[in-house]
Amino acid sequence: MSIQQDSLEPDVRHLVGIGLPGLTVRTVTRLGAGLDNVAYDVNGELVVRIAREPESVRREAALLARVGEVSPLPVPEPMFVLEEHHCLAYRKVPGTPLLEVPIDDRGRVSQPVGAQLGAFLALLQTSGTDRWTDLVDVDDEPLADWRDEAADHVTELAENLTADHRRRIESFLRDPSPEPSRELVFSHNDLGVEHVLVAPGNDKVVGVIDWSDAALCDPARDFGLILRDLGPAALDAALGRHPAGDHLRDRAWFYARCALLEDLHYGLTTNRPAYADKSLAALDRLFAPTS
Repeated sequence: MSIQQDSLEPDVRHLVGIGLPGLTVRTVTRLGAGLDNVAYDVNGELVVRIAREPESVRREAALLARVGEVSPLPVPEPMFVLEEHHCLAYRKVPGTPLLEVPIDDRGRVSQPVGAQLGAFLALLQTSGTDRWTDLVDVDDEPLADWRDEAADHVTELAENLTADHRRRIESFLRDPSPEPSRELVFSHNDLGVEHVLVAPGNDKVVGVIDWSDAALCDPARDFGLILRDLGPAALDAALGRHPAGDHLRDRAWFYARCALLEDLHYGLTTNRPAYADKSLAALDRLFAPTS
């Protein structure tokens, strides 16, 4: 059977029958579609992803298996790969995406969550690059390009920003960029709250999902996303668990501000209120008033 990438309902039941013969498929629910995959929930136990780039599925399965060997937090466990059908299935990691936790509740748990994510990143980022070079690419986009993209987003978002917020953002865009990282490390590279799973009560991280953007990159990048989504106290807690500590702080702030504008643009242009709302809520804490 050949899966058409533009099909809205590929025969997930058939794929599971090939990959896990004997498993009774009771329910199939479409989880959503991104730039890289279309994802389905099967029985509330499996996630089945149909990749838009077929060569990526075996590589990602191998990456997940290797990350599982070193990660202190649960990550998706590959169950089967059907390369000819562009299909990867993995055991669902229990937990609630932190993005689905109300913003106020998110703020109340930001420090303990930040500390756990900092310890998680410290372990990944000190695991050595040789372990990962055959499975991930280098992502070393110049900071000037980040700033240029942020400026483009501001232009497109102008009507959604107050005059005061525009002044604050434009002040940031005029400031010089921080010095670039002197080394690249292995990291998740997209550690936003949508990919962090928490337990009931919300202060215990129980998993990290979606490793499709993992790369050898600036170690400050993921700390910037912790700052963007959880605030300065979470960043302090995270950096306190990392051997580089304050050496990452300036670039983390830079990435946080650029990534906030990116997420706000994404949320508004794709009608995803959760992304837009969290970005608007973070504007004041990330862009200080100008004198």
